[in-house]
Amino acid sequence: MARTVQLGTSEPARHPLVVTADPELLDDLVRVAADVGVLIDVAPDPAAARPWYGRAPLVLVGIDAAAACLRARLGRRPALVLVGRHAGTGPPDWPEADQLGVEHVVALPAGESWLATRLRKLSDGAPAGQVVAVLGGRGGAGASVFATGLAVTAARAGWRTLLIDADPLGGGVDLVLGWETLDGLRWPALSAASGRVSPPALVDALPQRGELVVLSWDRGEVVEVPAEAMATALDAGRRGRDLVIVDLPRRLDDASLLALGTADRGYLVVPAELRACAAAARVATVAGPHCPSLAAVVRGPAPGGLRAKDVAQAIGIPLAGTLRAEPRLAAGLERGEPPARDGAGPLAALCQRILDELGAAASRSLA
Repeated sequence: MARTVQLGTSEPARHPLVVTADPELLDDLVRVAADVGVLIDVAPDPAAARPWYGRAPLVLVGIDAAAACLRARLGRRPALVLVGRHAGTGPPDWPEADQLGVEHVVALPAGESWLATRLRKLSDGAPAGQVVAVLGGRGGAGASVFATGLAVTAARAGWRTLLIDADPLGGGVDLVLGWETLDGLRWPALSAASGRVSPPALVDALPQRGELVVLSWDRGEVVEVPAEAMATALDAGRRGRDLVIVDLPRRLDDASLLALGTADRGYLVVPAELRACAAAARVATVAGPHCPSLAAVVRGPAPGGLRAKDVAQAIGIPLAGTLRAEPRLAAGLERGEPPARDGAGPLAALCQRILDELGAAASRSLA
């Protein structure tokens, strides 16, 4: 059974996404999926696919839609397959495969068996972990503290959590946690080894305590995160963790856009100040198309009396929650105490409410 994705409708469940307008190809894909008992969502073009492209567990792009997907700059992602009909005996000559960065090329009818096996793995596997993206509306907004507090709260509640620091010019979430001396893999080593690290091995190699695993930076030379390395990290998190939290820079590169497109939820942390609202509106304009669920977390104090709902309205995104000023939080960070570690205070309360919402969303997707 296939379901057509229509913009403006409720969000589809975590099913494979097919992007094609070729009726014969679609019939073949629907038949293969039905044979293994897997539901699929269908988008006829990149515009319809964009809201679900990053979050689907597997994306099958028809060769008829490949060029349009490239022009639409949907971004690279893991678990992407290019599929089409090919009557020849050798592999098809589809240059779009390299440009899209696909995992595999499937030529039907010869590739039906491989495709059925790939789809069957989805139905047999455990639910994919949820991905949350966090970014600041301006420098010093507190996005890293919020992301870390959410990760600490999740791990304390028993969620297997991966916290990814994607900002090479930030202070480092390992410092926010007080983990800078822990042994484990950091971004520079992963970037150099991209494509040669299996997802389970990656998680095992990262700094960790209890249910929390962290991918952050060392104190060496500043390096950019390749999109391929980010894809590896996200794949590892979705396969082996309940929750992946990505702390993003405001200046979005290809790796950041990949994480945004993959995210189930996005949170933009904004101080309740006029200039912060102006800066955050610009960030939301860039990030919003890649993450339709983007919502504002408004942080006090508000020197000019701005209300949280007015801040969110000015930015043009929904309000996810507010954070009152928490003076003892800053003092604790200076002592190397992770934010929200004791479950008390405004930050811990907001993080717990967000986790409750994420848990409810996961339950609905499995229903």
